[in-house]
Amino acid sequence: VQLQASGGGLVQAGDSLRLSCAASGRTNSIATMGWFRQAPGMEREFVAAIRWSGGITSYPDSVKGRFTISRDNAKNMVYLQMNSLKSEDTATYYCAGKSSWSSVGDTSRYDYWGQGTLVTVSS
Repeated sequence: VQLQASGGGLVQAGDSLRLSCAASGRTNSIATMGWFRQAPGMEREFVAAIRWSGGITSYPDSVKGRFTISRDNAKNMVYLQMNSLKSEDTATYYCAGKSSWSSVGDTSRYDYWGQGTLVTVSS
C-alpha cells in the first residue's frame, strides 16, 4: 500500500485547510485510515481516524469539533478538513493505514505511512 498526502501550506490563524491522502496498491487490506501530526521536537500525535467500512470516526479532544476526517471509498481518498486553525496546529501531517479498527490512536499499530505534508499556521 502506498499513501500520498497533500494539501499542506501556510495559513493564518482561524483559517481552514483540507488535506488529502491518496491510497494505492492493496487498499483492500486497509480497515482504518488515520491522520497524525508531528511538530519539531515533539512526538507524533494522533489527529483523527476513520473506519474504511462504515465511516466511524475518532478524534482526540485537541481537535474535536474543529477537524473532520472523511473518505471517498470509490477514489481511495481520505481527507482531513481543518477549521479554526491555531498556531499550535503547526506540524507535518501524515496519513497512515492499518488493517484493523483498534488502538487507532497508537502510531505503532499503523502499517502504512505517507510522506507527510507541512501545515504552518501563523498567528
